[in-house]
Amino acid sequence: MKENEQKKWCTRREVGSRYEYIAASYLERNGVRIIERNYQKKTGEIDLIAQDGEYLVFIEVKYRSDGQTGEPLSAVDYRKQKKICRTAQWYMEEKKIGMETPCRFDVIGILGKKITWVRDAFLSF
Repeated sequence: MKENEQKKWCTRREVGSRYEYIAASYLERNGVRIIERNYQKKTGEIDLIAQDGEYLVFIEVKYRSDGQTGEPLSAVDYRKQKKICRTAQWYMEEKKIGMETPCRFDVIGILGKKITWVRDAFLSF
């Protein structure tokens, strides 16, 4: 089944989940340990939460089948970054993780079959 045909039969959430799984597998192959998937609070959602060495990493995954609707990485705009940061604060409070824990915000962009991993994609607000 072609990508366009697949979209007709899948919800956006199902497509998102598929590419979050692909991103998680990619990260694991690169030595990152996935702690949590689809963490949700009233402030928003974080696709993946992981441990990369000493860093607690909050990861946004964006997928585009092609560049017609824009690059996936550019979809993580200022508004989305603020939501991710607020949700990360909830996560750290809920899990009783101290502010001294080094954290970073990464973005995985998937364009077709090409995966781009941007570490430290943005800073916390």
